[in-house]
Amino acid sequence: MSEPADVTSFSKALVLGEIHEELVFPYPTSDEAEAGKVRALISAFRAYAADHVDARRIDDEAWIDDQVYRDLGEIGLTGLYVPEEYGGQGLSQTGYARVFEAIGTVSGSLTIGLGVHQSIGFKGIALYGTDEQRERFLPDLARGRKLAGFALTEPNAGSDAYNIESRAVRQPDGSWVLNGEKRWIGNGGRGDVFTTFARAEVDGRDTHVALILEKGMEGFEAGEPYDTMGLRGNNLCPLYFRDVRVPRENVLGEPGQGFRIAMDVLNNGRIGLGTGSVGLAKQLIDMTIDHVTERRQFGRALADFDMVEDKVGWMVSYLFGLESMAYLTTGLIDAGIDDYSVESAMAKVTGTEFVWYLANRAMQLKGGAGYMRTEPYELIMRDIRIFPIFEGANDVLRSYAALSVLKPLGEELEVLADTDLSDPIGALGAWAGYLGGRLKREVRPDRISLAHEALAELAGPVADQVKRLRAVGESVLREHGKGIVNQGMTHKRLADALADVYAQVAVLSRVTAIFEEQGVEASGQERFIAETFCSRAARRANLELDKIESNDDERMHSIARLAYKRGKYGYALFED
Repeated sequence: MSEPADVTSFSKALVLGEIHEELVFPYPTSDEAEAGKVRALISAFRAYAADHVDARRIDDEAWIDDQVYRDLGEIGLTGLYVPEEYGGQGLSQTGYARVFEAIGTVSGSLTIGLGVHQSIGFKGIALYGTDEQRERFLPDLARGRKLAGFALTEPNAGSDAYNIESRAVRQPDGSWVLNGEKRWIGNGGRGDVFTTFARAEVDGRDTHVALILEKGMEGFEAGEPYDTMGLRGNNLCPLYFRDVRVPRENVLGEPGQGFRIAMDVLNNGRIGLGTGSVGLAKQLIDMTIDHVTERRQFGRALADFDMVEDKVGWMVSYLFGLESMAYLTTGLIDAGIDDYSVESAMAKVTGTEFVWYLANRAMQLKGGAGYMRTEPYELIMRDIRIFPIFEGANDVLRSYAALSVLKPLGEELEVLADTDLSDPIGALGAWAGYLGGRLKREVRPDRISLAHEALAELAGPVADQVKRLRAVGESVLREHGKGIVNQGMTHKRLADALADVYAQVAVLSRVTAIFEEQGVEASGQERFIAETFCSRAARRANLELDKIESNDDERMHSIARLAYKRGKYGYALFED
């Protein structure tokens, strides 16, 4: 993959009508040495999990033994991206994601526990910690001797994370006194180190600070675990801060950077949910294929019925697109792209919604047996239902993505001169001050030329969709101006269209690499999948853009508002 020299964000450039294909062709590949390390880690995990990890028992007992985390730390699974000098494996984002794919097929609770620990729990220390903080915390965290958590969400601040109410006050000696409450914190009752965020006054300005809290600090307590629908071994707890004194050496980054640190960390966690959904989707497809090829009804295998084939074909082709999109994003991260925030959000939204629909279809094909607790489907469905909600609710992330990509276009058109979209979600009252400056641009490519010639019929329409993204973006900005921040349905449609365009580019890049390695004739199935996925994604993208220009939103608003006024459905055929 080429160095990201000309543009800071591939997807933001798409809405400017630009396709910077040098960023995404050729499709990223794993370093062979790292690939060997990843295979060894996966093999060691599977061997251990076969004897020591029972997903049903974890769910029943709502607990994972401490020894499991310690053992996995010894195997090397609790510090996957941590540099080797601190006791970690030093994996890239791609390598990290591939290991988590395997973990995700064994236990949802364990996957989230390990993910909270390293995807977000101590990620801030790895990214923003001083040398002293890294040396003090990372070795124990990387080897599983200590467990980490991430404390941001509060009773009155979920998606609106900018407006957290916990407050830290700086003391004359440089320490901070923290008061407040956090809610729904993974590893909350068993964690040893928590990256914690609070409001603070810095240089006369009300802003945020990031603090490293440690178990045992006076006034720092965890409440009783929540009784959750799924992920019951995740040890989800409230945290309470009552005059907790945090020493100056436990301040993460600079005071005032707290919110940016939180968003950078969550950005990393979101791509983990996107790639994690890939692993679980593979497991569900394998389970489905095993069942429909073995189960016979009406004198033949379920697999032979066309409606079953339609479901399985959808599963496989859509997963190919999601996998291509997710690992193109990890490749961009590994290549050092400046800004992958939109790609990460799209991968999280697409992955978590796809795996939910996939689990429903897999259970449908399993039939009545799938409804039994002796089968894994109900546990999987309970575990994954939270995925579209946490680490950024999907509707909020759609607004985030849409406003983020409209910002550079608005600057170019100079139609938002009096509106601060450097702060796209902040304009909605959440996540202020996160995204940075204008895209760096030298050229304005508007077509894909690096896709294999055998894919020309699929690449051509992408260029048309990119041009349309810009045209529709211009139209909504000129129509709404700064009022665009309140156009949620436009955000949703634009974000969904953009995700489908990005996924098509990812598939074209991946299949081009396959063609060049194996030849076109030997890659017939990949070609079928590419044609199926890209043609369907193109239709979806154009449909969403159509709905921005022509829709029934006013009728829907009217129906909803009248329902609010009545406080009930209001149209029952029979009133008791």
